Amino acid sequence: MATGRCIRFASFIALAASALIGAAAHAASVKLEKDEVKLGFIKLTDMAPLAIAYEKGYFEDEGLYVTLEPQANWKVVLDRLITGELDGAHMLAGQPLGATIGFGTKADVITAFSMDLNGNAGTVSNEVWALMKGGVPTDAQGRPQRPIRADALKPVLQKFRAEGRPFRMAMVFPVSTHNFELRYWLAAGGIHPGFYAPNDVSGQIQAEVLLSVTPPPQMPATLEAGTIHGYFVGEPWNQQAIAKGVGVPFITDYEIWKNNPEKVFGVTRAWAAKHPNTHLALIKALIRACMWLDANNGANRKEAARILSQPEYVGADYRVIANSMTGTFEYTPGEKRPVPDFNVFFRHFATYPYYSDAVWYLTQMRRWGQIPEGKPDEWYHQVARSVYRPDIYLEAARRLVAEGKAQKADFPWESDGYRPPTKDFIDGVEYDGRKPNAYLAKFAIGLKGDQRIAGGKVVGE
Repeated sequence: MATGRCIRFASFIALAASALIGAAAHAASVKLEKDEVKLGFIKLTDMAPLAIAYEKGYFEDEGLYVTLEPQANWKVVLDRLITGELDGAHMLAGQPLGATIGFGTKADVITAFSMDLNGNAGTVSNEVWALMKGGVPTDAQGRPQRPIRADALKPVLQKFRAEGRPFRMAMVFPVSTHNFELRYWLAAGGIHPGFYAPNDVSGQIQAEVLLSVTPPPQMPATLEAGTIHGYFVGEPWNQQAIAKGVGVPFITDYEIWKNNPEKVFGVTRAWAAKHPNTHLALIKALIRACMWLDANNGANRKEAARILSQPEYVGADYRVIANSMTGTFEYTPGEKRPVPDFNVFFRHFATYPYYSDAVWYLTQMRRWGQIPEGKPDEWYHQVARSVYRPDIYLEAARRLVAEGKAQKADFPWESDGYRPPTKDFIDGVEYDGRKPNAYLAKFAIGLKGDQRIAGGKVVGE
């Protein structure tokens, strides 16, 4: 049996016996096209549904023998999924969409499962924080008033320009939530994060802050080395910076966009077509893992943090992971605040793959030039429907309800795939997933309509 980790002999015998019994019962009703699968992940706390589905036996309950394998970076995740070296993977929500429209690597990747909401944050170096904090209002206790807006960064940028120093920040991948959230935060404060163009994929055209890619686990060390001045990443790498004394987290993504979608579970379209029952079995196990993670107001989170601290998963100190995983977040040293929704895995229908989430990512790809030409609204909806698959998700949910493993009320059966319009953004701009072009037209910074980048400039209307 391929398990992907070492287990003490006695535990192994018990697990194997349980798995065989569960597999036999499952096989009687549903035949899996493939029962041994390899799933990839990046060492971040939001890979938790995979670790919990493994550790709690939910994969085995479905007759699956799973190997969980950490990957070097997000590009490797996508490449190995495409080549078939991975059957499925923990992915950035924008990756299946970016691959489908051909930004970077062209491939047909789908998702039927959203792994979590929120979970990211931004961190700056100690030097930058010392320059920023003078412009940040404080509350009656002398703590920074939150959320901190990008206006506080403007004097820092002026100082760097006067000294002839470029200001550099890192994110994890060009189509990542992290890139789009950091860009959103900067632009909401009147700071230009830069455009992409077909002949210049640096994303730094007209940029006042130079954004580039760094793998998540490397960010604290890169910050400490002075190569970058800040970054936007998932946990535990913001809390790691404060634990090591090399940086200060300044904002969470929850403060930029309340309950934003974050990671997804992705497979290729061809793999899903060839292994429909295996795919459903994986989704069922992951749903159960997310239910466990959010059960009883987070009562299981400390155990989850201990599991994730193991080297085969995230491999960071338990206390660092628990800083955000258990409903709090530490900003400046000692400034630990309650943020109960920093990590959401099942509440708020977090696991349902909403079309409107996909459309938001596509609007940001268009806003910053990754989609170089204007597209009609229907194009956004067609791409969303081709990549995000709530039909597969709901079939997995139906089976869990029929088996008594979930409640009918746990799932949004009547949804058309679009969340209600919301103004839960740091700038208060309303987003309606049904009207992507009208949404883009609201922003002072960013491409809209038929605008495009030509010769390093915005042209068109």
